[in-house]
Parts: sequence; structure tokens; C-alpha cells
Amino acid sequence: MSDDVIFHLVSAAYYRDCDSSAPYTPAGFEDEGFIHCTDGADNLAAVGNRYYKDDRRMYIALVIERAKVEPEIRYADGDADHIYPHIFGPLNRDAIVERLPVLRESDGSFLPPNLKLR
Repeated sequence: MSDDVIFHLVSAAYYRDCDSSAPYTPAGFEDEGFIHCTDGADNLAAVGNRYYKDDRRMYIALVIERAKVEPEIRYADGDADHIYPHIFGPLNRDAIVERLPVLRESDGSFLPPNLKLR
């Protein structure tokens, strides 16, 4: 995947119910102070499988255009492979260029979002 986008995994219901007129913040933002993201669709699926495999809610991937993000983007400490960018502030909505469904196997395993839909 191109370096121009990063991904954020979020439950479809949470995203639907957010105030779409305000910048996006995920659940837990007030405690953590940043938005967890990943580089690459495969890495997004790996994160879903690591943390949310047993959570049977529907999830979507927010496709975020890096150049449009207004808050600072930094990679997680110790992330030598630069897989886990963090957005340090509420995300301006115009940086979200697409919302993709994240399909799952019958055992709950996440599959990478289908980028061919782009």
C-alpha cells in the first residue's frame, strides 16, 4: 500500500454514532491522547486479530490521507518498522478519505480490508 494513507480500525456502530460535525476521536482518546493507526491493510488485520478477535461487532477501516492530517503523526516508541503511527490530536474529518468494511472469518479473524474497492 502506498505511504500516502494510514488506517484506523473502529467499530462501525461507534463511528456511525459519533458527531460527524466534530473532529473524530476514538473511544479512549481522553485517556490515551492519541489515535492508534497502522500502515498497511495487513497490519490493520493483525491488530484486529490481536485485540478484537473475540469482539463480534462489525468493524470498519478508516482510510486516512496522511498529508491532510492536521495533528502531529508520530510512530510508537520502539516501532523500528514504522507500522504503528499515532495521531496526536482529534482527527480532522477531511483527512478520512474512505471507510472500508473489514470482513471476518467465521472464527472472528479479521481479514485485510479490500483496497480494490478504492
